[in-house]
Amino acid sequence: MIKTDILIIGAGPTGLFTVFEAGLLKLKCHLIDALPQPGGQCSELYPKKPIYDIPGFPEILAGDLTSNLLEQGKQFQPGFTLGERAETIEKLEDRSFIVTTNKGTQHHAPIIAIAGGLGSFEPRKPQLENIEKYEDNGLAYFIKDPEVYRNKKVVIAGGGDSALDWSIFLADVASKVTLVHRRNEFRGALDSVERVQELKLINKINIITPAEITELHGENKIEGVSVTKNGETEFIEADEFIPLFGLSPKLGPIGNWGLEIEKNAIKVDTLDYQTNIPGIYAIGDVNTYEGKLKLILCGFHEATLMCQSAYKRLNPGKKFVLKYTTVSGINGFDGSRKESPKAVVKAIL
Repeated sequence: MIKTDILIIGAGPTGLFTVFEAGLLKLKCHLIDALPQPGGQCSELYPKKPIYDIPGFPEILAGDLTSNLLEQGKQFQPGFTLGERAETIEKLEDRSFIVTTNKGTQHHAPIIAIAGGLGSFEPRKPQLENIEKYEDNGLAYFIKDPEVYRNKKVVIAGGGDSALDWSIFLADVASKVTLVHRRNEFRGALDSVERVQELKLINKINIITPAEITELHGENKIEGVSVTKNGETEFIEADEFIPLFGLSPKLGPIGNWGLEIEKNAIKVDTLDYQTNIPGIYAIGDVNTYEGKLKLILCGFHEATLMCQSAYKRLNPGKKFVLKYTTVSGINGFDGSRKESPKAVVKAIL
């Protein structure tokens, strides 16, 4: 049983910033995310795309924003349960909650903060016969450990940033990388497209376009795929097949927790972003209220007010005095201390 003060469901930017705001109040956080790494859409869908509306950053890559948020919060030592989806919730007599994931991992906390963006992200699966048979048997929708592909023949399908970036990375890991895309044009960062082109010219990546994977082969695991191009089908030997067609957002099991839902989003009180169930909050793109804007900076604002409310709920009757970090500094749970230089008191003679 993992115990924490605030259990955050969703490790996107809003969830990650919650760690920092909670830490200032000496509240410990643990995050659950169905994706294999923190960052949500910023990490999985467009890590190399610039964001222009983050305060203080005229331009920042989505992946760099994730890295900065992780660095900002690491002093408060958050815990992570990644690659697992929050499945069920149980309310205890003391008003705390137990949340269990689809893999059976249990988490106990008095405060739940749902920061799941547009919901739990599920991979968009290609419409191929018997595809479930090969899942975890040579077919993967996410790459958790690149070493799994060491010296293997890998086929990647897709034309976005993820497909390009992993093709580049695995070119130095796998014995052979084949990238299949239904169009000649790729939709990704220019430097990634150019790098893939360079690797193609030196035979480090085999590119087949415009084409589609039409059949999977193998007795018990992937042994090859059929690629159809211009009406002709070719068999490509493969040890691993990675379809990277993006993610489909769904509210998922959280929609069955008794929360008030409106248009696939969770209704909240704008005073503190609490839901209709006391102790459960919803922040970021997953919530809805009059005037709601689905922007990262709005999620940061909501996270800040939510943490203040959570502190009052956990410490009834205890007065909290807000202090600016420039005045109070920051005491990390790891023993670190950050503070502004002290003013020098000295007489002028």
